[in-house]
Amino acid sequence: MSDIVRKTPVEIEKVNKIAPILSIIIPGLGQLLNKQYLKACLLFIGTIFIYFAAIPYALGYGNYRGQGIYGLYTLAKGAKKLDKSMIFMIEGLVAVILILLAITIMAVAFMDCRDVLKAKAKGIRPKTTFEIITSIQDDGFPYIVTVSTGILLMFIVLLPIFTTILLSFAGMDPKHQSKFAWVGLKNYLLLIEGKGIAGGPFWLILGWTIIWTIFSSTCAIAVGFFLALLANNDRIKGKSIIRTVFLLPWAVPAFITIMFFSIMTSPNGQITKLLEGIFGGNFAIKSSANLTRIALILLQTWLGSSYIFLLSTGVLQGIPQDLYEAAEIDGATGWQKLSKITLPLVLFQTAPLLIGQYTFNFNNFSIIYLFNGGGPFDPSNYGNIAGSTDLLISYIYKLTIEKQYQSIGAAITIFISLGLMVFAYIGFKNSKAFKEEK
Repeated sequence: MSDIVRKTPVEIEKVNKIAPILSIIIPGLGQLLNKQYLKACLLFIGTIFIYFAAIPYALGYGNYRGQGIYGLYTLAKGAKKLDKSMIFMIEGLVAVILILLAITIMAVAFMDCRDVLKAKAKGIRPKTTFEIITSIQDDGFPYIVTVSTGILLMFIVLLPIFTTILLSFAGMDPKHQSKFAWVGLKNYLLLIEGKGIAGGPFWLILGWTIIWTIFSSTCAIAVGFFLALLANNDRIKGKSIIRTVFLLPWAVPAFITIMFFSIMTSPNGQITKLLEGIFGGNFAIKSSANLTRIALILLQTWLGSSYIFLLSTGVLQGIPQDLYEAAEIDGATGWQKLSKITLPLVLFQTAPLLIGQYTFNFNNFSIIYLFNGGGPFDPSNYGNIAGSTDLLISYIYKLTIEKQYQSIGAAITIFISLGLMVFAYIGFKNSKAFKEEK
C-alpha cells in the first residue's frame, strides 16, 4: 500500500509557505500540518527542550550559581562572596551549547518541512508514519549514533577545550582564584615577549622541549627498527628469546623503570659509581642540566624502542620474500634492498604511528617529573618554578597545580596544542599511507 501511494502523484493547488516558518518558532508544527504525526511528536519533544530547558538555562534559570550566557560577560563580578568566576564561565558555556542544540532543532524542523513542501509541489507525497519508521530502521542508525555521540562529545570534549580557551584570556592567578576578570591577549603577549613569571623561561623550555622530542623519538625509532631488523634476520638463532628480551622495556611498567634509573643515577647510585670508576672525576648526573638531559634521552630511547621494535617486526614479517629474491637476481646489495624495499614498506605502514611518537614525547610528563622533578633548578634562567629539564607539559603542571597560575597555563596549553595540530596535520598529509588512501 505504501509503495502504491508513493508512486501515485498528489495534486495540490498551492503550497503552504507559512508551515516552514512555523516550524522554526514551534518545531513540529509544520510537520503536524503536513500530517506527519510521528515527526511532529519527535520535534515537539525538541520544542519542550527549547522553551523549558535551553532558553531558561541560557537566561540563568536553573543554574547552579551562574547567570547563563550573561555570566560569561560578568564572570561573577559584583556577585555574592561564594560565587566563583570559574562556575560562571562553565555554566555560560553550557548555556551556549544548549542554545546551539536548540538552533539545530529549529533548523532541522525548518528544512524538513521545506523539503516536504517542495516535494509536494513536484507531485511527491509526504512519507507516511510506516515509511518513516521503516526509513529509520533501514538508514537511520548511523544518524542516531552520530547525533547521540555528537551531543556527548560536546560536554565531554568540547566543553573542557572551550573552557581552557576562554581561561587563557582571563586573569586567574594565585591572587584571583575565586573571582577574576577578562584580560584579553595579555597572557599570550607575556609568552611572546618572554616576560612575567611564565613568559621568562617559556622560550628556554620550548627550545629544550623541541630538542627532547626530536632526539628521544628519533633515537627510539632508530634503535627499535635496528633491533627488529636484527631479530628478523634469517641467520639469527633463538629469535623467540631475543624478541622476548627486547619487549621487556615495554612489558615492565614505565613508572618502575623510570624510578629504578632515577635511583641508579643518584649521587650514590650504581650507574654514577660505574661512570666515576671508568672516567674518574665526579659524575653528579642529577646536578648537571646537560647530563640529566642526556640521561633522559637515553632512558626514553630504552623505553620507546620496544614499541617500535614490535611495530616494525610485524611489518617486516609481512614483506613478501619474492621482492628480495627479485632484487638479488638484479644484483642489488644489502644496503640497496634495505633502502629501496624494507624502509619504504615499513615507513608506509608505520608513518602515522611514528608521528604519534613525536607528539607523545612532546607531552611526555611522567618521565620528566618522576626522574628528577624537572631539575636541576637554575633560578637565574628559569625562575623559581621551572627546572632546566622541564618540558612545557610539566611546566604547565607546576604553573597550574602547584602555583595556581591557571590562566597563563591555559595560554601555554593552547599555544602548544596549535603547534602539535599543525605538526600532526603536515606529517599525516605528507605520509604515503594517507596519499595512497586518497
